[in-house]
Amino acid sequence: MRDYRYAVMALMAVMAIINYVDRGAISYASGPITAEFGLDKAAWGAVLGYFGYGYMVGALFGGALADARGPKWMWVVSGTAWSVLEIGMVFAGQFGVAVLGGSALLGFAVFRVLFGLAEGPAFATINRSLAVWAAPRERGIATGLGLLGTPLGALLTAPIAVALLSIGSWRVMFVLLGSLGLLWVVVWIRVFTDRPQDNPRVGPPERELLTGGTAMPTGKPLGRESWRLFFGSRTLIANTIGFFAFLYVNFLLLTWTPKYLEDEFGFKLSSLWYLGMVPWIGACVTVLLGGRLSDWLAARTGDLRIARSWLAVASLALTGAVFLCIPLVHSPAAVLALIAVGNALNFLPDTVYWAVVVDVAAARAGTFSGIMHFFANIATILAPTLTGVLVADHGYGAMFVGAGIACVVGMVAMVFVNPRAKVDFRPADPVVVPA
Repeated sequence: MRDYRYAVMALMAVMAIINYVDRGAISYASGPITAEFGLDKAAWGAVLGYFGYGYMVGALFGGALADARGPKWMWVVSGTAWSVLEIGMVFAGQFGVAVLGGSALLGFAVFRVLFGLAEGPAFATINRSLAVWAAPRERGIATGLGLLGTPLGALLTAPIAVALLSIGSWRVMFVLLGSLGLLWVVVWIRVFTDRPQDNPRVGPPERELLTGGTAMPTGKPLGRESWRLFFGSRTLIANTIGFFAFLYVNFLLLTWTPKYLEDEFGFKLSSLWYLGMVPWIGACVTVLLGGRLSDWLAARTGDLRIARSWLAVASLALTGAVFLCIPLVHSPAAVLALIAVGNALNFLPDTVYWAVVVDVAAARAGTFSGIMHFFANIATILAPTLTGVLVADHGYGAMFVGAGIACVVGMVAMVFVNPRAKVDFRPADPVVVPA
């Protein structure tokens, strides 16, 4: 088959869509869940934030396992586990009441942490897969296509979740979504291989194009050497902080937008199926545009620093400015318009954070993507949890101020990213101890 790699990338995008719908659907069930189990805003923020604890660890070890065992093995394990746990959310509250001292909150904590652990490997594994399934000159747009599932999944979460909630209960929603994930795993087993060279659907011309892909690394992916190399790279550290800012905004909107629209403007569930899509429409365009723009800048200027870090700096600066303006407007149309513009700008450099890892350390793309994801995903805990506290104490305007501050921090960090600073995989010189 000609250009089979694009079919693989498209299926990765489908996986990312399922991944994001599964994690975001709970936000649209906030009303019936909080009412059934008596959870206030702070407790609900904690429920949303528990996901991040598991997600961080899953991203770290998932990326390393994708390097060590191969991405296909990681896809199957991760996809199966998170789909089963999505179905298991049906029993989370009752599990807490029956087993954990009568606390439904603790029950949701257990299931959300495990669910996050299972979903964590997904995007590090995408990056590891693209290290061999994308030609070097296509890396930016390929990463963008793989990551398209993030905003597209978030956009589709609203109509899918609202439709499922309308035809059944929130428990029915979780069962159907988990079943869809299991179906994707079955398809993926049949179509994907760790290397293009091993796939009978890849023809000789495409195989030759992709022959220069990354080999499986040797050694322990999460051994001392990997940590030394990661933290010895100023670029990888700064890039992780930039990615943290992106994730803070992303997860804030994913988890709190539905409840914000309900509480602040009185919208009902019947309206959220389309209003919940608005913040993500522009992001579906810019996540692809950003990859293409980054590749174009690299080809036009010959300077990866302009194509990667300065693109992210400009985007984060504009994103922060837009979110800081939101508390100053009061009509729902203006608020939704600003959220949509800010989120679109936030997604413009999404491909950059992943491409930088491949630029400087392709041989450990899975491991280093996992380490980056581990630390950056502090945002998936901080954003929903801190927002619950801020909203309870200071109102919804404070959550947008927090997003603006996160963008400023990320913008400053990306100034120090240099994609030309390759990680040196040669063994470190031995330390000589004087006699």
